[in-house]
Amino acid sequence: MPEVPDVPGSEVRAGAPGERVDAGADDVTRYAPQWLQLREGADAAARAPELLDTLRIRLANRPGRRGDDLVIHDLGCGTGSMGRWLAPRLDGGQHWILHDRDPYLLHFATVGAPRSAADGSRVTVTTQRGDIGRLTVDALAGASLVTASALLDVLTGEEIDRLAAACTGAGVPALLTLSVVGRVEITPSDPLDAEFAEAFNAHQRRDDLLGPDAITAASQAFARHGATVRTHPSPWRLGPDTAELAQEWLRGWVGAACEQRPELAAHAEEYLRSRSATAAAGELRVVVHHSDLLALPRPTGGAL
Repeated sequence: MPEVPDVPGSEVRAGAPGERVDAGADDVTRYAPQWLQLREGADAAARAPELLDTLRIRLANRPGRRGDDLVIHDLGCGTGSMGRWLAPRLDGGQHWILHDRDPYLLHFATVGAPRSAADGSRVTVTTQRGDIGRLTVDALAGASLVTASALLDVLTGEEIDRLAAACTGAGVPALLTLSVVGRVEITPSDPLDAEFAEAFNAHQRRDDLLGPDAITAASQAFARHGATVRTHPSPWRLGPDTAELAQEWLRGWVGAACEQRPELAAHAEEYLRSRSATAAAGELRVVVHHSDLLALPRPTGGAL
């Protein structure tokens, strides 16, 4: 990945895990690229490869397009980590269309895009700036696959239903990874863990966002539109080798919890100090539970 430059007018800060951060001067809601870069290794280790064999079979037998390059839409691509993980795991030529509202992140996704598939075939990318919550069937004409990572939990129920309707209407499978499910395990435990977790989950559900309810809502939405849905756990497992990520995640997790329940702020500083000391001693372990979803609609070009 390229280093993050100092770009005037686009200041970003590391926010709570999976959360939007302050808008820049162009009024685009931003995610901190530093946070996205920091989490990329943990994301790659967590995503469920168990769903890929089924996906490969579907892509290899897509009606009317055998031999053509795969056309893959990556929604809310951020810095492009999904493409760097998935493109080298699929055979054949691929053209990725990277979607994000933030041109700053689209730049990093393009520069860091993968160049070759699993079999050495060429991978190309283009970008499309826009509101992914308004994806349509027409926008997916000619698509082979829709992907996203850490996206569902920052959508509303209406946006998820629209996404499911677009994918199923176009007969395009969707691989949607790393949706939080609201469960966290921290070792050693602390009496405040449960309170911070409850407050954080409530924070994730603000403004009609689904947060930890998103994976269930998405499964139901795709099934309602006629797709076969498979899910698989994809937990982050953080320890001494990911101490920086674990501590950054903890700061964001606690910060969001305190924003939701300000009375927790009185305990936050001591809690984080204790956790930092445990991490420095190599004793901190964190499991952040996520789930991956593969939806296989009925193809529009024939039976499969």
